[in-house]
Amino acid sequence: MTPILSAKNVCIFYGQKQAVNNVDFEVQRGSVNALIGPSGCGKTTFLRAINRMHDLTPGARVTGTILLDGQDIYDPAVDPVSMRRRVGMVFQKPNPFPTMSVFDNVVSGLKLAGERNNGKLMEVAERSLRGAALWDEVKDRLKTPATGLSGGQQQRLCIARALAVDPEILLMDEPTSALDPASTSKIEDLMTELKKVTTIIIVTHNMQQAARVSDTASFFLNGDLVEHGPTDQIFTSPRDERTEAYVTGRFG
Repeated sequence: MTPILSAKNVCIFYGQKQAVNNVDFEVQRGSVNALIGPSGCGKTTFLRAINRMHDLTPGARVTGTILLDGQDIYDPAVDPVSMRRRVGMVFQKPNPFPTMSVFDNVVSGLKLAGERNNGKLMEVAERSLRGAALWDEVKDRLKTPATGLSGGQQQRLCIARALAVDPEILLMDEPTSALDPASTSKIEDLMTELKKVTTIIIVTHNMQQAARVSDTASFFLNGDLVEHGPTDQIFTSPRDERTEAYVTGRFG
């Protein structure tokens, strides 16, 4: 199968400091992929490279190639704003736009792209909120401030906002680390459903979560991608002793 995302020899620098070293990485369409490893190992740094977030960081630079459906996302001809609609991102802490309603949060990307048809906006809002398993909880609160939602609801709202522009890939940077167990469970169940319509790459420190939700796992250590493979293999019969030491809790 042709991967939806392919990275070759990716290195990431912050000034003179190299944070990611020659990573090769492939993701198949319609899968959940977990990036695991101790804090500071490069996994979030690599995740942010996949939708060019480092463009916004002074002194950061990315070398190598990252292909999305065969297109180099760092090609000078590629508009980063348009590319980020294809590769959405959900951050560690829920970040709804505080001055906007629930509805306006969801459709903000469409409005930015010029969509003004209210019927179309409502259709997309409902579809996206249903996709984020939130519609039934907020359908009577669409015009109320998004900040009035609970933390778990706000995170699912941010997922709905990302889904509204039909991303090919959804990046999730520790999306449940600030949530209670019940909200975490809802997000995990949601990932299983969402992979039917998009491809997910998630950074998580929670080994049980990675084992529960992901099809493939990638172990990062000191900026290196040590091992990448089916999740069952990574957790039960890793090829590298460093992977085994991490997943069995001997460090990290």
